[in-house]
Amino acid sequence: MYSIILGSSSKYRRDLLQSLQQPFTQASPDIDETAKPNESSRDLSERLAIEKAEAIAKANPDALVIGSDQVAEIDGIPNGKSGDFATAFAQLRRASGKTCHFYTTVAVAKHGAPTRHVIDVVEVVFRDLSDGEITRYLHAEEPYDCAGSFKSEGLGVSLFSAIRSEQPGSLIGLPMISTCQLLREFGVQIP
Repeated sequence: MYSIILGSSSKYRRDLLQSLQQPFTQASPDIDETAKPNESSRDLSERLAIEKAEAIAKANPDALVIGSDQVAEIDGIPNGKSGDFATAFAQLRRASGKTCHFYTTVAVAKHGAPTRHVIDVVEVVFRDLSDGEITRYLHAEEPYDCAGSFKSEGLGVSLFSAIRSEQPGSLIGLPMISTCQLLREFGVQIP
């Protein structure tokens, strides 16, 4: 059986993967995450998840590597992690009253084997948000390390009127149904 490596330093993805009760380690991939000219949010998510998985798999030929990436899109414009209050405020102000898309790709790579991946799209419908609501939320949860500037598993859910998703975990950063499916394709027994 292969060892499993989560190719991400994300504590959110780590926590999701732990729910599968499979031993794994984490390694942070060293790749350039800059979008290419005219690259769509969907294509960016797909490319980065695959590159992350393959970069770590190349250095760990006896492991299965899970790579994942998420890109939020508001009004057709990709939005990454905000990093600070001002950027997060602007992202949530732009999202207010709109339906936004989150493209989350999971890829599983094994050195010498074809990489397999799945893209999941989550629609998040934001309710109309006042500046005060945005400010209170950001001060309460400080979600500056999250795509879209919210934590749906926490207080961020109060910002929405609906979430449309087929997979648990996708909005947090790892589509769990697809992750299980891909690991089983490589022979991992879950459960």
